Amino acid sequence: MSVKPGVKVADFTAQSTGGPVRLSDFKGRKLVIYFYPKDNTPGCTSEAGDFRDLKAAFDEAGASILGVSRDSLRSHEGFRSKLALNFELISDPDETLCEAFGVMKLKNMYGKQVRGIERSTFLIDASGKLVREWRGVKVAQHATDVLDAVRAA
Repeated sequence: MSVKPGVKVADFTAQSTGGPVRLSDFKGRKLVIYFYPKDNTPGCTSEAGDFRDLKAAFDEAGASILGVSRDSLRSHEGFRSKLALNFELISDPDETLCEAFGVMKLKNMYGKQVRGIERSTFLIDASGKLVREWRGVKVAQHATDVLDAVRAA
């Protein structure tokens, strides 16, 4: 399974901080799925906080938010609690969703090549079709840009 703009995203089931979640649970609503490298790191903390702070506006625009990383549910629960996040986080330790959305990349970290998540966000419309993707995301202003796209979709 590989997502492509303009194409319906295949239904999936994943474990989240709120229990099992399926793409089909969001039928009739827009869905923002954002992939981030790691809980409790500076960029990921900023990004999660930005989505948290704009959640009421996303709700008003008819969109739900899900965050995804390879961290464990336990790590996610701590991260979610610490930041008072008002949306669920999906744990994807086997990289099933990461592979489906094509976000795993080789990155340079301290001079070494490591495989990790490229910060990416996807907007799925109310019918389950991928309408927009952002790859190689820079955190500053990103959540606002996504909100603007949600309102326009």
